[in-house]
Amino acid sequence: MFPAENIRDWIGKDVIDPAGDTIGTLESVYVDTTTDQPSFFTVSVGFIGRKRLAFVPAGGAVVSPKAVRVQYAKSLVKDAPSIDTDGELLARDEPAVFAHYEIPYTSHGERLLARR
Repeated sequence: MFPAENIRDWIGKDVIDPAGDTIGTLESVYVDTTTDQPSFFTVSVGFIGRKRLAFVPAGGAVVSPKAVRVQYAKSLVKDAPSIDTDGELLARDEPAVFAHYEIPYTSHGERLLARR
């Protein structure tokens, strides 16, 4: 995993998939509440007037000067759970984000994700 101290520098970078297709723009980083390491990104997707923030796992992402390359295809990210551009991820919606990417979710009664 990459160091998390400069995550604010990643905001606004293009997010690209393994094929090099642009998914959208990185809007925010959600960290794992137990490790404080990046866990998910939100990516601005959609058309003007219908934009939303889709979740994509940060694991395995590579940050370069111009883009963040994630390990998931654009089509999978576009179908991912999302929030409005001014929305908030609710605790009850966290499991669906993990399930979409087939990532195990074990919360032990506490939130796993926090927006950084």
